[in-house]
Amino acid sequence: GEGRYIYHGNDGTSMPWNDTAQLNFLDPQVREAVIQTILHVARSFPIIRFDAAMTLTKKHFQRLWFPEPGSGGDIPSRAGQGMSRRDIDEAMPKEFWREVVDRVAREAPDTLLLAEAFWMLEGFFVRTLGMHRVYNSAFMNMLKNEANAEYRQVVKNTLEFNPEILKRFVNFMNNPDEETSVAQFGKGDKYFGVCLLMATLPGLPMFGHGQVEGLTEKYGMEYRRAYWDESADQDLVRRHEREIFPILHRRALFAGVEHFLLYDFQAESGVNQDVFAYSNRLGGSGGGRALVVYHNRYAETGGWIHLSSPISVQSGNGRSLVQRSLGEGLGLTHDENRYCIFRDHLSGLEYLRRCRDLHDRGLYVELHAYGAHVFLDFREVPDSPERPYAALADYLNGRGVPDMDAALQEILLRPVQQPIRALINAATFGRLMAARRDDLEQRRSRLPDGDIAESIDRLSRGVKDFSGAPGDADALAGELKGKLLACLDLPSLEALLPRQKQNRAIGRELHALLQGSAETQERRPLGSESFTWATLLGWLFVHALGGIAGAGQRVLQSRSWIDEWLLGKLLLSAFEGQGLSTEEQHSALTLIKVLTSHQLWFETPPSGGTSSPATPRNQSKQNQATGKKALSAEAARVLRTLLGDTEVQETLRINRYQEILWFNAESLDQLLTGLYLIAVVDAVNTASEDPARCAQIIRDRKTVLDQIHEAKDSSKYQVERLLTALSG
Repeated sequence: GEGRYIYHGNDGTSMPWNDTAQLNFLDPQVREAVIQTILHVARSFPIIRFDAAMTLTKKHFQRLWFPEPGSGGDIPSRAGQGMSRRDIDEAMPKEFWREVVDRVAREAPDTLLLAEAFWMLEGFFVRTLGMHRVYNSAFMNMLKNEANAEYRQVVKNTLEFNPEILKRFVNFMNNPDEETSVAQFGKGDKYFGVCLLMATLPGLPMFGHGQVEGLTEKYGMEYRRAYWDESADQDLVRRHEREIFPILHRRALFAGVEHFLLYDFQAESGVNQDVFAYSNRLGGSGGGRALVVYHNRYAETGGWIHLSSPISVQSGNGRSLVQRSLGEGLGLTHDENRYCIFRDHLSGLEYLRRCRDLHDRGLYVELHAYGAHVFLDFREVPDSPERPYAALADYLNGRGVPDMDAALQEILLRPVQQPIRALINAATFGRLMAARRDDLEQRRSRLPDGDIAESIDRLSRGVKDFSGAPGDADALAGELKGKLLACLDLPSLEALLPRQKQNRAIGRELHALLQGSAETQERRPLGSESFTWATLLGWLFVHALGGIAGAGQRVLQSRSWIDEWLLGKLLLSAFEGQGLSTEEQHSALTLIKVLTSHQLWFETPPSGGTSSPATPRNQSKQNQATGKKALSAEAARVLRTLLGDTEVQETLRINRYQEILWFNAESLDQLLTGLYLIAVVDAVNTASEDPARCAQIIRDRKTVLDQIHEAKDSSKYQVERLLTALSG
């Protein structure tokens, strides 16, 4: 426009942009003037961007301004200014941009030259003209239009000529001259797939204005402000933060070309040109490695990634073309006994493959529409008896897992996990919950017979063999079967106990607790009926396993094996199958761990007091006072033992505020109810043959917990008040 200049000379002269008579690149003085301007800028700035640089190549300069006679030209008003190709070559013997690159290299070598070169001239600008960087419009246009075979061919041709050229491409998905990214690619998997290519291909990724935020207004370079009132799409931003930004932090792994390889995706019907698969890595033995796979088509596919496309490498004084396998591309050893672990950045899953297979066969991948994988963190591991990766590979059969070390641990634990899994699963829990509704005689005649009894026997033998403990497997199996029957008898407890008013009250309260509803003020249910039974059955099958190591090791070993043997994972899976919410699943697991640690809470240690039986009506007042005192002391002992456990502290949400320790009343109710249920199970299991004694044991244990309930009601949720109410 008026007032804009292309050149200001040191002598005060200038060349207006609108002076077409002077702006004639066929005039060597004009070209020299422009080059001098560029050199002047190059000495002052580290980067120069040349807008629409393709218009000054000889081919397009002639097409636009001096069309060949008879061609008509692309600009009608220039048709009368035609020149032959020979005349153009004589007036401009050397490409203008070649002159610029050479002069800058000599006179301002630290300046990077970046050219905007559309019309499919990207390769020409970097291969022939030597431009340092060039905007790669082919990337945007071909991937948008899903001309995948054509773009793969562009990359192949570059690799066959000189892979270093890939480093000079500036890949982008929009710029001020184009529609916005969201208009061209949307906000779904296609956009993020192409964005992953942009972030992981060699060269330079360039994000357009508003791209990450999902803005839809097309900004011209002359805009001073936005005209549309738009706000950022926060979901789109967060997905960038999850999938794209972590990759950009590892650009060093993707930017180079020394180890870059493009692979053919071999599907059943032949090479699938819609899949882009390439690997890259850093040099050195400890360098990072990556494999990127993206399917740029709305379709499903599956195939093998094995051999690379030919790539030009230095060979003596010249260059030669070579192909490499995926194993070579990733720098893996060709050893039958070594395995490769790698992680998919997008899903977070880890995979395991034999190194030799990646050399000899490659990697099989299935992809949905616009599906992608970015495999990172490759590491080699040897197979050994201590770490049997071969067995793990056979077990996984290609599946991904969240944690490969945990999966390996599962393989090591299979001798004990398999029999436990036969009991701790949604199907078995469902059968047992259904069986508890049968009448008492039918239940006792059926369970635990059949496959459940056999599973308990296998579990007991498996625990003994795996742990190498000296305990009696038959005794452990007998205890588990007995307590299972006791659990299933709980809904019919009233029928088991002597027909007394207090026993009927206990039976009704217990029945209400197991149904997830409370009919008394003393105790609240654990939760829903499914939650209660899932917790009770889960506790049943894990709490006594440590007894195989000896009576003195029972509690600590059982609690330790829940973590060491990954039983928590099995329990969570069973809870999920029972329809429990995620919060309920973790709450049930935490409660099982606490109840396992305190499964013998009702047993008085040798140095402690004794549990007090119910006080008869005709007992003297002095003896009644003594009994109440002993009862409070027993309740205080139980409470102090519980509060000394860090897991109980977390369960009760104990926290300090203004120098006071507080607890959560609902959590304490839930814990005391759990302690009550396992105490009743123990009583029914050990004393069911003597109903009167069984009833007395249950009443005694209930009375101790009721003391804690009463103290809770007067504690105002303060731990110190809770303890004082029992001991003071």
